[in-house]
Amino acid sequence: MNQNPILRVEDLSVTIEREKILENISFTVMPGDVVALIGPNGAGKTVLLRSLLGLMPYRGGVHWSPDAIIGYVPQRYNIGKSVPLTVREFFLLHERKFIFAGLGADKKIMESLALVNMPAGVLGERLGNLSGGELQRVLIAWALYDKPNILLFDEPTAGVDVSGEETIYNLLHSLQDRFGITIILVSHELNVVFRYATQVLCLNKTLVCSGEPETVLTPEKLASLYGEPTHYHHMHNIKEAVSGLNKAG
Repeated sequence: MNQNPILRVEDLSVTIEREKILENISFTVMPGDVVALIGPNGAGKTVLLRSLLGLMPYRGGVHWSPDAIIGYVPQRYNIGKSVPLTVREFFLLHERKFIFAGLGADKKIMESLALVNMPAGVLGERLGNLSGGELQRVLIAWALYDKPNILLFDEPTAGVDVSGEETIYNLLHSLQDRFGITIILVSHELNVVFRYATQVLCLNKTLVCSGEPETVLTPEKLASLYGEPTHYHHMHNIKEAVSGLNKAG
């Protein structure tokens, strides 16, 4: 098994218009890890993901393994119902020769859709006609199109109703379990973080704390992160215990 990190971040800092958004963030991600980024609104979680992808300037070091193949699902992808783009056309944006893409591309698209339990019949559907949960699964399939070994998610259930949230997280867990995909995700759902993450990074412009969920998701550390008293109990059904924090950002 490859024991070299798939990602190593060293003293990453981001300043936007003289405001420090992130300061001296360092961490390591190993192959197969599920890393959850938690913290209050404005903590810099999305900025960190975008910095890892090279989408915004930063100081410090972001070192990806040479064999890293990255898939990314952004926080929100609002598509109006009037947009005529179909699911098939959306996937074909992956192909440089869009107009010449044929049956080979369709087969690859259907393979990606099958990974997220979407039927082939969705190919002709307009993106704007999909439900929030359906669209999110299509976006995950899009991120899987090039067979990545690491996926970055910015709040994977944003815009998805409650019944669809569990489906999305179970899907991510299944992908990680079947293919050993490394996952870095932003989440406010602390119960999900507790169940699925192998490593938690607590961000509030700096790295407030990090470690395994059992050592990080404690009342004291969550209070220092969110700046308010937190009643958190180690129990099988922890969703109720942290519901207040889930609404806090």
